[in-house]
Amino acid sequence: MFIAVVLSTALVVTALIVNSWRPEYQTAQPTAAFVRATGKCAECHMQETSAVVHEFEMSAHAKAGVNCMDCHQVMQGQESLDHRGFVIAKHLTSQNCAQCHAEQYQQYLRSRHAAPAWAAVHGPDNFTPEQIAFSEKYHKGAVDRPANALTYLEGESAVTSGCASCHSVGKPQADGFIGTCTACHSRHNASVALARMPRTCGQCHMGPDHSQIEIYEESKHGVLFEAQKAHMNLEAPPKQLTTADMPVPTCATCHMSGLEGMNVTHDTTERLSYWLFAAISDKRPTYQSGQDHMKSLCLKCHTQPSVDQYYVDAEHMVETVNEKVRKATKIVQDLRDEGLLTPQPFDETIEFVEFDLWHYYGRTAKHGAFMGGADFVQWHGNYELLAKTVELEKMAKEIRAEHAAEADVGEHNKQTSMAE
Repeated sequence: MFIAVVLSTALVVTALIVNSWRPEYQTAQPTAAFVRATGKCAECHMQETSAVVHEFEMSAHAKAGVNCMDCHQVMQGQESLDHRGFVIAKHLTSQNCAQCHAEQYQQYLRSRHAAPAWAAVHGPDNFTPEQIAFSEKYHKGAVDRPANALTYLEGESAVTSGCASCHSVGKPQADGFIGTCTACHSRHNASVALARMPRTCGQCHMGPDHSQIEIYEESKHGVLFEAQKAHMNLEAPPKQLTTADMPVPTCATCHMSGLEGMNVTHDTTERLSYWLFAAISDKRPTYQSGQDHMKSLCLKCHTQPSVDQYYVDAEHMVETVNEKVRKATKIVQDLRDEGLLTPQPFDETIEFVEFDLWHYYGRTAKHGAFMGGADFVQWHGNYELLAKTVELEKMAKEIRAEHAAEADVGEHNKQTSMAE
């Protein structure tokens, strides 16, 4: 009997020890809603939106035992929806993701993907004073600014279907949170691999005003990625990512990933050194740390002398473009100072030419220099800067001549009237 008691006790203790080693998602007691939802969501959605079920089955969330109700539960400040016996959130926001990924959400809030993205189109009106103050600490003038002048001229439908499709990554939500994580990770797959694909970033970072995807695909990095992506481990955990998983960088590798011990971040501005999107690109307040962090990543593939020289050349291009933009914008500013242009924005042809010059071609040349896109530095960048400057000079001359002619006619009419 004594032996039986000892053995039984040993078995119980062993079971408790083994159980303590199990992951929390296996030992935690599920809620009643969790139990009821298990399988029930899939049962209906396989009949109505079957792709949603298959997407979720492929996800890391599914493998970790995360349930539909874990993500779709109603969080503070969210509108609820009675959905076939379940109460779920009517609209999911970053708050739903932040309940497990709080660190990533806080990093994202410090980036230009957050409030500055939405304010770049709509201005500060939709944000709380606290949200504006927080963002202004990191990006002065990026949220507390007027709405983009083009939004009123192009019309609401253009803004809704165009601008907001990308800039909603930083949209203020009714529950007090900002943005949505699914812009990069997708809704039900919540894929790390998807966020690492260049084309995911290229959904928004494309076109004449921010042609990063076109530049990347032209660059050696982009060509190598296309050749080798089938052999890469795009699903590797961010904190364990190595060059064996991804020997060729993508947008996420350079700007976010924790490659071989580097800091993982959802602040996409953390490794940047210049405000390249601006008409005149100055150094960021975090210039040195941003450059140091990015250079550390470059050293995974390149030697220190080649990395340093690359930055010297890229920064020289920024200085050159700044001078060309200053020269071009002065042409238009002089006309304004002389009273030859109206104060309203975008009501005269010369204003569009000036805008195109820095917003398209100046940006393109600078991004091309930092991202290895030679054609974008030259033909899509500096050549267009030259051509548009010549066009501006001609238009300014014509405007002055036109006003001089009008003034002469006015003076002639005045003299004639006085003589009569």
